[in-house]
Amino acid sequence: MHIEKLPEGVYLATSDEISGLVAQGRTVTETLEIARDVARKLLAAQAERQGRPALKETGDAFDYPLVVSG
Repeated sequence: MHIEKLPEGVYLATSDEISGLVAQGRTVTETLEIARDVARKLLAAQAERQGRPALKETGDAFDYPLVVSG
């Protein structure tokens, strides 16, 4: 998932892995919560049409960026 702060002061989340995922919130936390809900709905809709979606498997180790703002 990619999150960026827009000039308007809100955050925008998109995903290369989940087609159609776009979420916007006032904080990073709010944006992630909205994105999680959108992802669940998109994956459920895709499962109804095409069966279980093919997502990348996570290995035993992976990078997850930690963003701290002050």
